[in-house]
Amino acid sequence: MEKSYSGYLEPGYKPRDDLVALFYLQPGRRVSFNEAAQAVASESSIGTWTDISTLSNSLKRKLHARVFSLNRKSRLIEIAYPKELFEEGNIPQLLSSVAGNVFGMKEVRNLRLLDINFPNSYIKSFKGPKFGIQGVRKTLRVKKRPLLGSIVKPKLGLDEKQHAQVAFQAWAGGCDIVKDDENLSSLKFNNFEKRVKETLKMRRKAEQITGEKKAYMPNVTAPFNEMMRRARFVKKAGGRYAMADIVTVGWSALQDLRDADLGLLLHAHRAGHAAFTLNEKHGISMLMVAKLARLAGLDQIHVGAIVGKMQGRRQEVQAIGEEIEHSLIRSGKKQHILSEKWLHVKPMLAVCSGGLHPGKVPPLLEAMGNDIVVQMGGGIHGHPLGTMHGAIAARQSVDAAMKKIPLREYAEQHKDLQLALRKWQ
Repeated sequence: MEKSYSGYLEPGYKPRDDLVALFYLQPGRRVSFNEAAQAVASESSIGTWTDISTLSNSLKRKLHARVFSLNRKSRLIEIAYPKELFEEGNIPQLLSSVAGNVFGMKEVRNLRLLDINFPNSYIKSFKGPKFGIQGVRKTLRVKKRPLLGSIVKPKLGLDEKQHAQVAFQAWAGGCDIVKDDENLSSLKFNNFEKRVKETLKMRRKAEQITGEKKAYMPNVTAPFNEMMRRARFVKKAGGRYAMADIVTVGWSALQDLRDADLGLLLHAHRAGHAAFTLNEKHGISMLMVAKLARLAGLDQIHVGAIVGKMQGRRQEVQAIGEEIEHSLIRSGKKQHILSEKWLHVKPMLAVCSGGLHPGKVPPLLEAMGNDIVVQMGGGIHGHPLGTMHGAIAARQSVDAAMKKIPLREYAEQHKDLQLALRKWQ
């Protein structure tokens, strides 16, 4: 073991104004757990693979990361990083440091960044969400119940008017929100500007018929300048929301989208996250992605569905949107991860999506609470009577859950819900 990877272990250290990262660690071949932990701390702060004359002892003492907690049984380590190592308001630099070269080191077999606890001195450099949970609720005039959303399906193939008509049926049936899917941008058969105009026209019609506020989330994902142009177009056209694929767009683009302060609610789609979040032993957790999205200033984010089709362990999904015992909060108190107090940073709304249908609403709300968007694609459009009836059934399932009436009992007087339960349960 190189000497440069020693001196980073300080079990008695008490973090104060540090960034504290929690890692799962499996050492590489013929490397001890202590050695691997110190290698991670070194490489992610000021060290390198060999001794260097330019790193003085005084500089190392001041700026080196400290492994202050190790648990060989659980393979968890906690590393404290001096705040001076990080540029304020710069998520790319944060990830290049804490989640950069460390994943490819020979000293580690597997390494997973589970979480980071940010000190207030770092959090204050970010704007955070402009609207957050209460801002979304105020915009849509929904005070207590979960919001109901849908995705236009099929995700690709419809022209602009067909797309808008599907959105209208979902809104008319009871959805609050309808959005594009992750891979719909501006295509030959569905132009972005035409789609936005047509769909917003149908949104206004749905509002007149239902007396409810509705929202459309067009996907503005594109190279940065085009993304910003599209977002401004949405605002000018009377839109209230914009959606971006946060992994593929990148953190710097997201921060600039928020900093533009366009007055749009910002929805974070997590397409591509499983490439690095799925492996429970290696990569970066979805919890970490969600917390960074909150810092960047997105108002809501996909977190999985627990009871749906997409991968996502129950504990991790709940960790993003519900109360858990959070190992990085030294008080030991339970915290709401996307609502824990972060100075001026507003709480973020969790969006549950992926394989949901009306029959899954009660267990979802039991696990996640009411401050969520229940988002159904196939679970609405796959209804035997079509999209509008699927949306009616979905809204009925939310109403039943809010009234604490069993779905089967509620369905006796609500035909659309009854048909949905027959198909999917």
